[in-house]
Amino acid sequence: MRTVLGCIADDFTGATDLAALLARSGLPVSLRIGVPSEDESAADAAAFEVIALKCRTTPVAEAVEEASRAFAWLKRTGAVRFFWKYCSTFDSTAEGNIGPIAEMLMTELGVRQTIYCPAFPENGRSIFMGHLFVGEDLLSESPMKDHPLTPMRDSSLVRLLAPQVGGKVGLANRHVVARGAEALKARLEALADDGVRHVIVDAVCDEDLRAIAATTADFPLVTGGSAVAGQLPRLYIEQGMVLPPSARRSGSPPQGGQIVLSGSCSAMTRRQVAHYGSQSASLRLDPLTLAAEGAGAAEAWLRQQSPDAPKLIFATAEPDDVKRAQEKLGLEKASQLVEQALADLARAAFRRGIRRFVVAGGETSGAVTKALGVTRLEIGPEIAPGVPWTFAEVEGERIALALKSGNFGRETFFEDALNLLEAA
Repeated sequence: MRTVLGCIADDFTGATDLAALLARSGLPVSLRIGVPSEDESAADAAAFEVIALKCRTTPVAEAVEEASRAFAWLKRTGAVRFFWKYCSTFDSTAEGNIGPIAEMLMTELGVRQTIYCPAFPENGRSIFMGHLFVGEDLLSESPMKDHPLTPMRDSSLVRLLAPQVGGKVGLANRHVVARGAEALKARLEALADDGVRHVIVDAVCDEDLRAIAATTADFPLVTGGSAVAGQLPRLYIEQGMVLPPSARRSGSPPQGGQIVLSGSCSAMTRRQVAHYGSQSASLRLDPLTLAAEGAGAAEAWLRQQSPDAPKLIFATAEPDDVKRAQEKLGLEKASQLVEQALADLARAAFRRGIRRFVVAGGETSGAVTKALGVTRLEIGPEIAPGVPWTFAEVEGERIALALKSGNFGRETFFEDALNLLEAA
């Protein structure tokens, strides 16, 4: 099958979020972990190919190089449209990596303009007058202001993007979007004539996303969150770029034990950990203890637990606790210690016969999938908007992975995920 849309995502949970919304169309979606190797055939590519990178906070040059290799592989699949996916809270630094990767893709495709729309109304992310809201709060007043890696202290996407790109940044506001695709198209053309290469586009509801998708369905490159991408399959079917979906059956979920691994320190994940921890065996990882003693005690604790019993291992902590660990160890070392410990524990859990993994946090998801040797995922049922179960093979064994972005899902997400898999 020829690939219609080739997607690059800046982290693992974002990639599964995107794949889940594309899969709602019923069309084949393939999610690959990391850039496929040179000898990995593009002949078995799906209509929608998603490559999950781990480049959100890597140095700019490294992130651009990795995204460039992903783009080159997607080109070999025959993809004619491309989507650059980043977080719905625009997680980034002053240097990047949202803008630099977008500009690289624009250069490769020879396009003079693209849009940026991280809105996801179904999950409470909306853009109005260029400002990003999380629920009813401005991004800069939401818990994202205390994110340990990418603290978001400004809500203006125009101001956030401008330092990351060389071209001019503009805005297509809600008043334009609400008038429909033709009005938005005219606004984009006027901005392009004025030399504006990067356009933030407002969206506060799904109707806005439909207008944006209708306007940009012919664009070689669109950037944003998964919600606007989720509108594209219907348009590609209408344009005859891909055949309507046929009935497809996914395989049965794997049998085996279960575990929840959480490295995210987002506000919602803290609530989810507190809720699930009250009804399961749980163990908290402390970065300072890991630095001094390693993860041996945690692995010993895991060996004492029944593979089938509910259990939770978490490094999730309050912002003040995270800050104290970072001050003593350094931001990068504190994060690496947690990621490595959770990756090692995932491997230990697999050796114990555990086949059902719920993982919270983009960085943690990347570390866990890499440790398990996962390179490609099959998309299963959605647990919450943008968070599906996924399936993979590890050492000849089928496993299930739910890779959750920090702020996604409701308080009962962990038990919801496992209950859904049990009922499948």
